[in-house]
Amino acid sequence: MTLPGFPDAAPLAGLAGGVLIGLSAALMLLGAGRVTGISGIVARAFGISDSGMSYSSAWTFVIGLPIGAALVTWLTAAPTPEFMPLPLLAVAGVLVGFGARLGSGCTSGHGVCGVSRLSQRSLVATATFITAGIATVAAMGAFS
Repeated sequence: MTLPGFPDAAPLAGLAGGVLIGLSAALMLLGAGRVTGISGIVARAFGISDSGMSYSSAWTFVIGLPIGAALVTWLTAAPTPEFMPLPLLAVAGVLVGFGARLGSGCTSGHGVCGVSRLSQRSLVATATFITAGIATVAAMGAFS
């Protein structure tokens, strides 16, 4: 289902994805007592952090992310995403990694888990993410 005037909008897919993300965050918090912040899990998997879940659990989670996305793409015949040139993608990744480390978390940790716990730091971080995203889209002229 798409919205009139918004051919790329897929509210049912967004709703389903949001429910699955929320369930995974709840399962992680209730089952392991951990917040599902991807940057922290990736830091643990790559040995940047010694705290959190076990090394093998972190790698299992990190490997499961692209496998889950690939499975949904295959099952739903979703379009294959297009990426920017590799050097630009690498620079963007480094900036996101630096920002996640500096901000003590990433969008998933702050936006999903932190906001649901009414963390002041997460509320500010999430408002900043959203504001920066809106400003970026506006600067690119997508609102015209």
